[in-house]
Amino acid sequence: MEEHADDIVTPSSVAALAATLDYYEDSPAESNPLPPLWHWIFFRPVVKQSLIAEDGHPRKSGFLPDLGLPRRMWAGGRLRFPAPVMVGSGITRDSRIVDVKEKHGRSGRLGFVTVGHRIACEGTLAIEEEHDIVYRAPPEPGAPAPAPTSAPADAAWHRSLVPDATLLLRYSALTFNAHRIHYDHPYVTQVEGYPGLVVHGPLIATLLIDLLRRERPDARIVEFSFKAMRPCFAGNALHLRGRPSADGRTVELWSKDHEGWLSMTARATVA
Repeated sequence: MEEHADDIVTPSSVAALAATLDYYEDSPAESNPLPPLWHWIFFRPVVKQSLIAEDGHPRKSGFLPDLGLPRRMWAGGRLRFPAPVMVGSGITRDSRIVDVKEKHGRSGRLGFVTVGHRIACEGTLAIEEEHDIVYRAPPEPGAPAPAPTSAPADAAWHRSLVPDATLLLRYSALTFNAHRIHYDHPYVTQVEGYPGLVVHGPLIATLLIDLLRRERPDARIVEFSFKAMRPCFAGNALHLRGRPSADGRTVELWSKDHEGWLSMTARATVA
């Protein structure tokens, strides 16, 4: 299965994301490079309202497979940035399903779908991306939660913030993401079984790469990978951490929740 999409890196959308992230300098202007991962606010999933499922996602049909598991979230991804995406430019994305797997874990049956993207800016390949989507069964009352992992304690870079409902709503709007776990408190607590609004995995990944850009503003990021470990919830502190290698060519990044548990791991290669 393959899919093609076209878009334009509009300065107004870039400025809106910069404002949402409390960006530390002026928004990238037209003809300037788009910061890494900011391309996620483009190629929005424009689906008719009548085709939206109860959870706010588009109904499972067409490009993404239906594995018979209703809960769907990003689990991680890997990206290369061979060339910049320029603000104001036309971009294209060619996508395909790379892999589909099913497993059984502590929480029951799981499905994993890997989607590959090739994004070009004015005809030049700019981003190669694979992102992993996890499918889960409905929550079972009383089911044990996966054991958490302690976060590393030897960070060199530190930043903390409290993602609130407003931040989540603005990011959902920018990505045209109607998944109700990010803005509908009764739904996320009563139907999905989470204790609060879930912070978007891509938003956390974007904040981690932004930490690197704050600490190393002149570095060019050539590769980035991330893996979601544990959900974080609105209203709680989110701690962003980083540790560059001795030669400065790679950076380990991670986030931890307000209890100190690891919520995402990431690695960047810089030039």
